Amino acid sequence: MFDIGFTELLLVGLVALMVLGPERLPGAVRPTGLWVGRLKRSFANIKAEVEREIGADEIRRQLHNERILDLEREMKQSIMPPASTSTAATPPTTDDTGEVSDTGSTGATTSTSTDASPAVPAPAAEPAPTPRPDRSPEP
Repeated sequence: MFDIGFTELLLVGLVALMVLGPERLPGAVRPTGLWVGRLKRSFANIKAEVEREIGADEIRRQLHNERILDLEREMKQSIMPPASTSTAATPPTTDDTGEVSDTGSTGATTSTSTDASPAVPAPAAEPAPTPRPDRSPEP
C-alpha cells in the first residue's frame, strides 16, 4: 500500500524516541500498532466488497479461460498446419512408360521421366496431445 522502507521506519522510530522518551514510547507504540492494524483490515474489507460488486473475480476467471483456449488453438495450429488441397486431391500416377503424370487442380497433365522409384507418401500425422489443465488458481 505505502512504500515505506526500513530506513524510513528507523527514522520514525528515532524521532518518536526523542519526542516521547524511553518511558512513554512502549505505551504509545501499542495503540498505534492496533490502529494501523484496524486501518489495514478496513481497507482490505472495502477492497473485497468493491471487487465483489463489480464481479472482478468472475471477469478474471473468464479472461483466464479465454487465454487457455487461445493457447490451445495456437498449439493445435502449430502442431498440425492446414493441409494443401491441390497436392492431396489427386496423387501423381505412373503410366506404362515409367513417366509420372500429375493432374493438379488445373486439370492439365504434366509428364516427367523418372528413373527412380515412385514417391512414397508421407506418414500420417499424430494427433495433437491434449494440453494439461492449469491447476494454479488465478489471483
